[in-house]
Amino acid sequence: MPKLTKRTVEGAAPQAADVFLWDDELKGFGVRVWPSGRRVYLVQYRAGGRTRRVKLGAHGALTAEEARKRARELLGTIAGGDDPAEALHTHRRAPTVAALGARFLAEHVAHRCKPSTQGEYRRCIELFINPRIGTHKVPDIRRQHVQALHDELRRIPYQANRALGVLSKMFSLAEAWGLRPDGSNPCRHVRKYPEQKRERFLSAEELRRLGAALAGLEVEMPEMRAAVAAVRLLVLTGCRLGEIQTLCWAHVKGSVLELPDSKTGAKRVWLNRAALDVLAALERHEGNPYVIQGRQPKSHLTDLQKPWRRIRARAGLADVRLHDLRHSFASFALMNGEALPVIGRLLGHSQVQTTARYAHLADDPLQAAAERTGAHINAFFDSQAIGRAP
Repeated sequence: MPKLTKRTVEGAAPQAADVFLWDDELKGFGVRVWPSGRRVYLVQYRAGGRTRRVKLGAHGALTAEEARKRARELLGTIAGGDDPAEALHTHRRAPTVAALGARFLAEHVAHRCKPSTQGEYRRCIELFINPRIGTHKVPDIRRQHVQALHDELRRIPYQANRALGVLSKMFSLAEAWGLRPDGSNPCRHVRKYPEQKRERFLSAEELRRLGAALAGLEVEMPEMRAAVAAVRLLVLTGCRLGEIQTLCWAHVKGSVLELPDSKTGAKRVWLNRAALDVLAALERHEGNPYVIQGRQPKSHLTDLQKPWRRIRARAGLADVRLHDLRHSFASFALMNGEALPVIGRLLGHSQVQTTARYAHLADDPLQAAAERTGAHINAFFDSQAIGRAP
């Protein structure tokens, strides 16, 4: 065949079946003429004992010389060991980010994460990841896609950072599952937004108001007794909300709670006398294993947020969250002189750094100690000044 040019390509008459014209200068470069008259440039080569073809583009969209240039570049990569036809086939079969997220939830999260964490991951994928990049193929995702998603969520920095963390784990697994090359995680070098850790602690006066509100509602609204007991236990133990909501009587071992599972695994909680009194005052119903019982048989109280809004409104604590009661437990322990490692054990922290966020609260008793010491020393100065000549 002669060299493929505009004239030779357009001069090839369509037949009843496809016709292939091959260039006499560049081996493997050709054009396919369809019975419809459509002409498409292609490259043909052998790889793995098979004949493979890669389409370069339609005649008209490409000139013969443009197609020749592309063919020469592609044949060069093939000579180097690449198989572009197989790469295209693999890409067509590649899952989308949404499909990767579904596999991540089913094969990783469902077996390695706690139910609450599973819900958080599913929410993050469905609300923040899939609507933005869910239809993209996994191999196509680049850092700029992740950065754009992160930037779009900048108004909610905490959620933006959680979405980045979930994506990073998804793409790490994509590498392990052979869906992306090793070391290609597109989340690398995308910087997280600074997060302002909320630190809200009840003062002694606020704690008195909370106690009064709980006592009043317990008498006026008997149906709130379970919620009132739950709040008291949260304040008196420093436990997390889920640990108290799902607490079973079987976990109460004398003056200790033996929790089989928590955010940090199995956990022991030491009960003070006040907490034991709260437990002793609670009614037990046969067949219901839960301490904080719900309205349905054999159930625990599932929604503490609604009664908490009523309680905090009565106590004048509109900005206080239930989790702030845990912070308050730590703050009162520090102000009473307890050491950080001890407080960490009481709260069930797995890392010292988690407890260290409360360290600055020890400044108040230290300031008071400094004042007492200074006053004591200054008393000697004042006594020496008595009778001294001016």
